[in-house]
Amino acid sequence: MKARDLFIGLFTIALLAAAGYVWLAPAGVTRAPEVRFATLDGAQQTLSGLRGRPVLVTFWATTCGTCVSEMPYLVELHRELSPRGFEILALAMDYDVPQDIAALVRARQLPYLVAHDAEGEAARAFGGVRVTPTSFLLSPDGVIVRRAQGAMDMAQLRAQILSMLPEPPRTSL
Repeated sequence: MKARDLFIGLFTIALLAAAGYVWLAPAGVTRAPEVRFATLDGAQQTLSGLRGRPVLVTFWATTCGTCVSEMPYLVELHRELSPRGFEILALAMDYDVPQDIAALVRARQLPYLVAHDAEGEAARAFGGVRVTPTSFLLSPDGVIVRRAQGAMDMAQLRAQILSMLPEPPRTSL
C-alpha cells in the first residue's frame, strides 16, 4: 500500500508542477505565429521570412494617438538598429482605411515594413489583438520575448533589442 501511495503522491506532484508551469510559463516560451502579409508597396512576405533577426511586430491604427506618437521613436530605433539586423513590422488594424494608412506612412516617412491586416488574420494569430498599440518583440529564432499593450518603454525596448544583436564591427583609426 505504501508504494502505491508514494506513486500517487509523486504523480500528483508531477501533475501539479506541469500544470503550474503551463499556467505560469513566461511569455518567452511562446513562438510567434506564422503570418503572411503584403507590405503597402505590394511585396508578399511571411513573418518566418524575417527569422534570424529580432523583429518588433506592432499592431497600430491611424486613429490611435499613442501609436502615432510612438512613430518617431520607432523610426529612430529602426534607423539606428536595422543596419545590425533589427526589423519592425507595423500591422495596421483591419478597421483602418487603406488610403489613410498610406497617407500616414508618407507623412511620417516610415522606413520600416508596414502592412494592412485587412482581414484581421494577424491580429487573430497573435491572440486576438484589439487594443492599439499592442507590440510583440520576437527573438531571432521567432520566440515572443516581450509583449506590450499601450505605450512602450523605449529605453527598455532598445536595451532588449541590443542584447539580441551582434556587436557592431569595430573601426580602427
